[in-house]
Amino acid sequence: MFTPDDHRFMSRALELAGEGLFSTTPNPRVGCVIVKDGLIVGEGWHRRAGEPHAEVLALAQAAHQAAGATAYVTLEPCSHFGRTPPCADALVGARVARVVAAMEDPNPSVNGRGLDRLRAVGIDVRCGLLRQEAIELNIGFVSRMTRGRPWVRAKMATSLDGLSALPDGRSQWITGEAARADGHAWRARACAILTGIGTVRDDDPQLTVRGIATSRQPIKVLVDSRLEIDLNARLIAGAPLWIACAVDQPDKARELLDRGCELIHLPNGSGKVDLGELMAELGRRGLNELHAEAGPKLAGSLLREGLVDELLMYVAPGLLGKGLAAFDLDAPASLDERMQLHFTGVERIGPDLRLLARFSGRGLPT
Repeated sequence: MFTPDDHRFMSRALELAGEGLFSTTPNPRVGCVIVKDGLIVGEGWHRRAGEPHAEVLALAQAAHQAAGATAYVTLEPCSHFGRTPPCADALVGARVARVVAAMEDPNPSVNGRGLDRLRAVGIDVRCGLLRQEAIELNIGFVSRMTRGRPWVRAKMATSLDGLSALPDGRSQWITGEAARADGHAWRARACAILTGIGTVRDDDPQLTVRGIATSRQPIKVLVDSRLEIDLNARLIAGAPLWIACAVDQPDKARELLDRGCELIHLPNGSGKVDLGELMAELGRRGLNELHAEAGPKLAGSLLREGLVDELLMYVAPGLLGKGLAAFDLDAPASLDERMQLHFTGVERIGPDLRLLARFSGRGLPT
């Protein structure tokens, strides 16, 4: 169905889409390549919401050469008016002869309609080339469109014996400089960074992207049930801070609002934040990927409630002997009942290891 050239040109389109890794939120990352007589005559990638889509940029570069050409696009061309006109109509107007899409758009307002629009005017449409690669590039967007919540990636740094800090809570620095820099790259691709009040109280983090070229800072989300955050905490400065809380503290709330914070009141009936409803609310707010850098308690709660999709673990070649476990979890009754994941990536980062692992069998996008 697909030729070696098809694979080559779609690979290039995916490469272009990756240029928007840090900037397109809440939109998906999309690349497009226009090919005429075996040569690329136009390229484009979506940079940020409100700006031209990949197809429009590629068609503009191709100009009159788009007529009779093949368009390779990493996501089904949109068929509806949003901030920009439908890309399906732009391809029709340019008189392309063939469109190859990596995947259908999971957005219910598109989902096949863009491809149908192209087929309706006689364009040869193929879909599914390098589909999994395209899904991985937009795993958060797929998650939000299909499950109504962001893809949650929980990051943790541990010693070789699985500890995240000394008994007194000190954790800086378990891993080396290269691993910390790599962690900032993962922060940069996320729409938001999540942490808990315990981490803020103990470490006073900024939770910003540093040392990585990026055009935006992720939103910061704090789980703080009783609004205990110090008004001088570094987290309050910089990028927008959303605070998920469970109790009413009018005076403290007013002070936080005056500092530009936004409060999200989501009690679970037990004095805590309803984490499942928080994820749904973040999905409604357009967050695709959520990067969690939390302490053992919040990380354990997210895991227990089945809200973590992927673990991003940095493991240092050192032993602490005694200290805090990475996740505050109860022991299973048997080994058969343990939380089961599968590794999707193992890579050496400086002297440390970076492990990526996902949960199986939760109906997640694949």
